[in-house]
Amino acid sequence: MSSFASDEQLVNMLRQERTGAALEEQVSRLFEESRDDVYRYLLTLGLHPPRAQESVQEVFLRLYATLRKGEEIQNPRAWVFRVAHNLGLKVRARQETEEPFDTEVRARYVGRTDTPESELLDRERMVRFHDAVEGLSEQQKRCLFLRMEGMRYPEIGSALGISPSAVGEFLRRAMVRLRKVRDE
Repeated sequence: MSSFASDEQLVNMLRQERTGAALEEQVSRLFEESRDDVYRYLLTLGLHPPRAQESVQEVFLRLYATLRKGEEIQNPRAWVFRVAHNLGLKVRARQETEEPFDTEVRARYVGRTDTPESELLDRERMVRFHDAVEGLSEQQKRCLFLRMEGMRYPEIGSALGISPSAVGEFLRRAMVRLRKVRDE
């Protein structure tokens, strides 16, 4: 009889290992598909690149821990962005007390152009666009950046805790403002 109980325990242990392996595979797959999108979104929230990288890892660790507890997540991608959003705001608040990231140093190494004139024109265009984006409301920026990551209105709404119709309105207003800058 004791061998029967140990066989049953072995089967349960194997089942738990398979479940853990399946969760790891599911989270790994979502990580591979979405990590760059989440990283870029965290950058748009104002996180410095090293903090954004750390936060991406933290978000997916939280996803794994939540699934491991047995909680069911209907839309894992939206859940990831919602957690990234909340975590990003907390990290941004903490990093504001730290030394600021020098974006001019980064710009010198990231994109070099052929001529000084084209470099100046590109820089002026980017400054105007950046100023226009900065002039958007927080909700408009968040909706815009999540939409740029390929999320649909219901997913954005779920990630930000607003309705899909509100997402549409925020995006419409943002696009109107950005078009005005482009046409100037």
